[in-house]
Amino acid sequence: VLLVRNKKEFSALGSKCPHYGAPLSKGVLKGERLRCPWHGACFNIKTGDIEEYPSLDCLPCFKVTVEDGKVFVTAKKKVLTLPAVTKHKQHLGSKRCLLNRDTMLLLGGGVAALVCAETLRQEGFTGRIIMATKEKHVPYDKSKLSKEMNLKAEDVYMRKPEFLNAYGIEFWTEKEAASVDFQKQKVRFMDGTSQKYNQLLIATGSHSSSLRVPGADLQNVCILQTPEDSSKILELATGKNLVIIGASFVEQSQAARHPPAPARDTNETSMQPGAAVKLPACVLAGEYSNQLPLPFQMLQNKGVKFYMKTELCELKGKDGKVTEAVLASGEKLPADVVVVGIGVFPNSAFLKGTSIARDDSGAILVDLRMQTNIPNVFAAGDVVSFPVALLNGDRSSIHHQQVAEAHGHVAALNMLKKEKELHTVPFFWTTMLGKSIRYAGCGKGYTDTVVKGSLEQQKFLIFYIRDGFVTAAASLNCDPMVSLIAEVLCSGKQISKEEAE
Repeated sequence: VLLVRNKKEFSALGSKCPHYGAPLSKGVLKGERLRCPWHGACFNIKTGDIEEYPSLDCLPCFKVTVEDGKVFVTAKKKVLTLPAVTKHKQHLGSKRCLLNRDTMLLLGGGVAALVCAETLRQEGFTGRIIMATKEKHVPYDKSKLSKEMNLKAEDVYMRKPEFLNAYGIEFWTEKEAASVDFQKQKVRFMDGTSQKYNQLLIATGSHSSSLRVPGADLQNVCILQTPEDSSKILELATGKNLVIIGASFVEQSQAARHPPAPARDTNETSMQPGAAVKLPACVLAGEYSNQLPLPFQMLQNKGVKFYMKTELCELKGKDGKVTEAVLASGEKLPADVVVVGIGVFPNSAFLKGTSIARDDSGAILVDLRMQTNIPNVFAAGDVVSFPVALLNGDRSSIHHQQVAEAHGHVAALNMLKKEKELHTVPFFWTTMLGKSIRYAGCGKGYTDTVVKGSLEQQKFLIFYIRDGFVTAAASLNCDPMVSLIAEVLCSGKQISKEEAE
């Protein structure tokens, strides 16, 4: 139990964040809002309600009384041992009522669609809710696919099928959208079936970019998108020569997961500094340093070899299986397994030829209510480009779980005509070789940095500055500083470069 005092008032709640079990006693308290030190989830200390994701569950609350200068907390032992979802289930009050003929059709099986579905029920919608996805599974924690690769799909489910059934949320697996008729308000699926809707959410996510070199179709050339991909890569790569194409954090996590193997990385371009979905790694080593960025150095110390600023020209194989990666320099790398991580594109090809507004990459354009240019059609998550407050309202696509969940929540409220605008600070994290890196804000277009601590000692806090003010921060071993900065940015206050210094 965590006892909190706000001014002269006491509250008692669960002491661990329902997301990954972080100790909330080390979090950030601002007014009636408590923020998790690890991943930025926020809770109301009076009600335990979620005020910011990525947690899907509320905190349990307990009765507090003060007598003769002593504080007493009353709780049933059974409640103390139950998971946090108990309270959340109570909040998920409404279920399906057959008298309500309205249908909310949610395309996608990720966290954006899941949170949308749950929010609809929480807010009292009793009509039909359908989640339709090309996936084989209910929504799962994709962040674990590159970090705990020995887990079964069921181990990373965010909600069990029984949970969805209990609240009348229909979940259609292996059901991929083929086209949408916005005038008739009907979606046609790849299997030839169709479904009408009253309100539509498009949360179809993104897909990995294809490798376009000779030999890309050889066996054991993999991408990492599903639990099956994760298990397959782990099985194939253990004790083998692993070549990773790309240098995003997914790929670095992959390399970190296989320290015994002589892993090698070919990389056409280094990580892009300032992207909200990727830590500005170039700055971690010093913007003008000739050193590898710090995360790369950590992996290099474990036997990972990096080939920077080069291109993969060809993959060669034997008996249909990859055996070798050939670089533009002519160097040849032994390759029993190749993992490709060279970026993603929005899953929006099925909308081609329609009147829905998309940008050049195919991302769907939405406003702060997650509304598209089509009436009764909303979009959320990786598939959208939306106005970002920390970019002065300029649009961006931010591919991260916490942002997708916030999108799904806001979309649901506006599907119910609640007129709610998005208000969130992007929060990103990754774990590598036992070290956790946090990142909050949106550093796109930053022009300066302020570094506190020591990069060499792997304990630091970095502020990213644009136009004289902090727009993002990153840290290693400095909890809960990034959560504190996220809370300040969320409140609308500005942090000047001088204050950061």
